[in-house]
Amino acid sequence: MMMTYDLNHRVVLITGAAGGIGAATARELYARGATLVLTDMQQTALDELAKEFSQSRVLPVALDVTDAAATKAVIQKTIQRFGRLDVVFANAGISWRSGASTIASCDEAEFEKIVEVDLLGVWRTIRAALPEIIRNKGQVLVTSSAYAFLNGMANAPYAASKAGVEMLTRCLRAEFAYSGATASVVYPGWTATAIAKVAFGGNATVTKMNEVGLPGWLRRAIPPEQVARAIAKGVQYRRPRIYAPWRWVPFSLFRGVFGVLTDVMLSRHKVMHALLQQLETESQR
Repeated sequence: MMMTYDLNHRVVLITGAAGGIGAATARELYARGATLVLTDMQQTALDELAKEFSQSRVLPVALDVTDAAATKAVIQKTIQRFGRLDVVFANAGISWRSGASTIASCDEAEFEKIVEVDLLGVWRTIRAALPEIIRNKGQVLVTSSAYAFLNGMANAPYAASKAGVEMLTRCLRAEFAYSGATASVVYPGWTATAIAKVAFGGNATVTKMNEVGLPGWLRRAIPPEQVARAIAKGVQYRRPRIYAPWRWVPFSLFRGVFGVLTDVMLSRHKVMHALLQQLETESQR
């Protein structure tokens, strides 16, 4: 029988903790006994979330994950406060600020900023935490996305970053194998968070693209609490892959065939082509 990972008294650092999946996961892990280090860009939002927890079991610290020195400093604050770090959840991520855009029409600086946060920010978080995670035979969790195996058109920097962090985490798990530490990729599907709002009415063109490109049962958004429960269970059993919801699993397992078929379909989809042209026009206004 597999030994489960007891979260009681484990110290867990979460980036992007102030809302969405991060906040929901903080609540779920805290309920299972974890001590929390909560990080995000705004201290006030973190302080508000921290009010929900016993002050002896929470440390809210503002952090920009693109700042390697600041990330390392937060790890040191964690050790000074709690004596250890057992789990790091690299969850911070951003997408387009004012709506989706194509590669040809996007703002170059914004494209690079998204990659800086969503890929390199994850790398800097993991790198800073590694000595403690290895020392304590702990766990690294990284938020990827269904975009790791779903065509990310009109959201290319986000999708490319999520595919990148998937491979980063897979590499890490293999490199960890001798140490007793583990790493897990989290694959949320559509989740009711601020990032997803653009595809659910926040942008009429993107919403229409979603409706045209995906069947209704695939594009139903789930609450972040559902993702949090899947994450908690995944940590408990040190699962290499954590899916929420499970309906995305076949697409991940058969991604080679799925990718070829969807790429062919999208290359011939006249309605989608018209919507992409419309989106480009809107982006350039």
